[in-house]
Amino acid sequence: MFKDLGKFAYMIGLGLKYIKIFKQTYFHPFITLKYGYQQLSLDRQSYSNKVLDFLNIDVKIVGELPKEDKILYAINHRSLLDILVMEHIFSLGKKNGTWIAKQELFDDLIYGKFFQYSGCISVDLENKRGLLTFFKTIKNTFAKVDDMNLYIFPEGERFKGKGIHRFQSGAAKIAKANKLSVVPVYINDELEKVFKNAPYDNTYTVEVHIGEKTNHENLEEKYLAFYNDVKEGKHND
Repeated sequence: MFKDLGKFAYMIGLGLKYIKIFKQTYFHPFITLKYGYQQLSLDRQSYSNKVLDFLNIDVKIVGELPKEDKILYAINHRSLLDILVMEHIFSLGKKNGTWIAKQELFDDLIYGKFFQYSGCISVDLENKRGLLTFFKTIKNTFAKVDDMNLYIFPEGERFKGKGIHRFQSGAAKIAKANKLSVVPVYINDELEKVFKNAPYDNTYTVEVHIGEKTNHENLEEKYLAFYNDVKEGKHND
């Protein structure tokens, strides 16, 4: 119990410090949208790297991030730790981007301000007018930020069963509307269990597979093929 209290206290305390850091950029009256996303990306990555260091978690990457930008990264989702692991990878690749997150996360009493001020983009799937605003926001952002990338969990929510949960339609629609290439990413671990047992005395290594760039067409089928290659040992360095 004390182990759990310690890690949550650390993450929340550090998160509150970073909310103040995020706000300096988020509310700055003069910086451009491009610089704003660049700085918020760096700050989110800094937070994530500090938490992973505290938890004593390392990441092994199989594959590599594409050098170009304007990519939608489609990632499987089991735990809050998924975001921290991916931000670490994006920090190594010097990537600028942001997360697509449900509106309910922005309304959360603990994490809401972190998501809002760190530059994440909210979407309310139950609100048609909100969806229109969301797609306009994405389009406007890519028009002004030429090194932007989007990070999304196509399953739409955490899935702790075996395999991959059925995709929602959002990821493919976003990629199509903004002419984005898609890169599938599979975190080859049960990060809800990894997080529960952290912090570790000996470094725990999480394996993350990065697939080849593709397009929005038949995205779920392509992702499942990539997932099967990982599980059958066909996706290697």
